[in-house]
Amino acid sequence: MSGLLERLQAGEVLVADGATGTNLQQVGMVGGIHTEDWVMDHPEKILDLEKAFVAAGADIILTCTFGGTRPRMKGAKHGEEVVEINKRAAGLAREAASAREGVLVGGSMGPIGKLLKPYGPLTIDEVREAFAEQAKALADGGVDLLVFETHFAPSEVDAGFEGARSVTDLPIVVSFGFDQGTRTMMGTKPSQVIKKYKDMGAALVGGNCGTSLENMEVIIGEYAEAEPGFPLWAKPNAGIPHLEGLETIYDVTPDQMADFAKKYVALGARVVGGCCGSTPEHVAAIVRAVKNSN
Repeated sequence: MSGLLERLQAGEVLVADGATGTNLQQVGMVGGIHTEDWVMDHPEKILDLEKAFVAAGADIILTCTFGGTRPRMKGAKHGEEVVEINKRAAGLAREAASAREGVLVGGSMGPIGKLLKPYGPLTIDEVREAFAEQAKALADGGVDLLVFETHFAPSEVDAGFEGARSVTDLPIVVSFGFDQGTRTMMGTKPSQVIKKYKDMGAALVGGNCGTSLENMEVIIGEYAEAEPGFPLWAKPNAGIPHLEGLETIYDVTPDQMADFAKKYVALGARVVGGCCGSTPEHVAAIVRAVKNSN
């Protein structure tokens, strides 16, 4: 049995890491490149960030593979090295996790970048195969769980879930991005998400990214109401970003994020962390808040 499942069954509240992309931008990654290229070109930068999250107290750190499927990597500098990138990213996270006993590594699996037919060019088989390839590489690289994060289209996640399950029995987390209040851009509601993926065998279901801390509280509440007691995942941005000149600013403080993390836990979240704009300092504050209150 996975360490994740054991710890959930024991009632532990786990803290996940913060952002990958926005933190790498602070150390030199420029816009317009594929973040996954840095797995090959600047692995030391990724390792330093992941070590910082471990030092902050994170129980789960995610790989730098959000866009690491073959269709999404098309045109990237290392676009033909999809398997190698995912394996190497898993290895980097595994190395960072080894600094403290019990830290789990989640394989990040973001949207594939194009819609399925009839709304876009991809077939279900293509999506299933792409996620199966990524999931196998991440599993071979040593991750403890797989995380479908910032998704918005159930048809894509269905195919991805099937693809991942065809190559590994690792626990799977399904986290949607609710950028339309309590709906995804495809109109999907939290109650629909949790019922579907609970039945498919997800270990946790939740939300992350493009919403406010307050709205994430509503989303987690809707999840909990739909399936009381089912373990939930909450990883919001450090606020809604705004521009100051050419700089994108996330202005939620670590203490503010920690206060809301406690609210998510009270509603039923079993994993809390941060997405865009959240730093190791945000994660450390969340750790202090939820670990001291449980």
